Amino acid sequence: MLSGRIDELSREYAAIERSMGDPGVLSNAAEYTRLTRRHRELTPLMTLWREYTGQQTQAEEARTLLSDPEMAELARLELDAAASRMAELEGELEVLLLPRDPFDSHDVILELRAGAGGDEAGLFAADLLRMYTRSFEGRGLKLSIADTSESDLGGYSRLVAEINGEGAYKAMKWEKGVHRVQRIPATETQGRIHTSTVTVAVLPQVEQEDVQLDLAEVRIDVFRAQGAGGQGVNTTDSAVRATYRAGTPDEIMVVCQDGRSQIKNKEKALQILRARLAERQREERVVSEREARSSQVGSGDRSEKIRTYNYAQNRVTDHRLSGDDKNFDLGSVMEGGLAPITAALERAEREVQLAEMTEHAPA
Repeated sequence: MLSGRIDELSREYAAIERSMGDPGVLSNAAEYTRLTRRHRELTPLMTLWREYTGQQTQAEEARTLLSDPEMAELARLELDAAASRMAELEGELEVLLLPRDPFDSHDVILELRAGAGGDEAGLFAADLLRMYTRSFEGRGLKLSIADTSESDLGGYSRLVAEINGEGAYKAMKWEKGVHRVQRIPATETQGRIHTSTVTVAVLPQVEQEDVQLDLAEVRIDVFRAQGAGGQGVNTTDSAVRATYRAGTPDEIMVVCQDGRSQIKNKEKALQILRARLAERQREERVVSEREARSSQVGSGDRSEKIRTYNYAQNRVTDHRLSGDDKNFDLGSVMEGGLAPITAALERAEREVQLAEMTEHAPA
């Protein structure tokens, strides 16, 4: 029954609202942020639940009037309307009760790496960055670059950026994987279509207390920033390289050089390092680190893909979808119109979750 599943969440919601007025909580920024985030997550569910119980009350009141000859017809109409709306609300509540990704509201570390295709892959990485930036407009999400390595023609062989804003991971998690582009490169003289790839990693940022990072195992090096992004800071040693367990199989290296402050670059490098370490720990719970990493970003081989951008056919195909739902207009997508793809992927995931709930529901 819905009521049994929601009662516990209702108690949690009431407790959160009480705690948010507690002076002790108000003085603890981390705890207050955690509570407000959870409050936002539960509010849509609680809003629907209040409407559902209101409809229940209306139905009960209408039922008491069925025995009154003068009110019976009106009571039946109200009862039918309440029953219809309750059925709709039950469906919406079932969706909201589905398991949530605990990282949906977190900020994101985004990594783009050019794969197969050389300079053309680097140019496509720049196109993807523009696409993502356009998709954030009006959504309260902000992208800031932490480190870049430009390719010869002005693209990116590698790019690391932060995405900040409510629901950043929820908006971006569907992008992780290999993106394949099929088009005629600007350098192609014979009009042949080339296939190139860019691997995209999307890592949720984590709080310091959420991941065990021993700073004694991190080597910090400072150096002079170079290249695009470092031009405003290349008169001082402001760039920072943070290396976790240097020289071991567990080594993780992060470089931040796009900020003007060495302190800020160090903070950002450690933040990205925590996100990568947390991602590694999550992956190790499933399979070995190398296999898990390749399941997200792959090797960049042309045969691996989650999505294909076909310029000749003006079409984007998401290979995780099927039928007519998998194809989208290329021009719209490249201008930041990712919402239809994201909605289709979310809908497909909900359908799978609902089917699994039905299959495992008690008889």
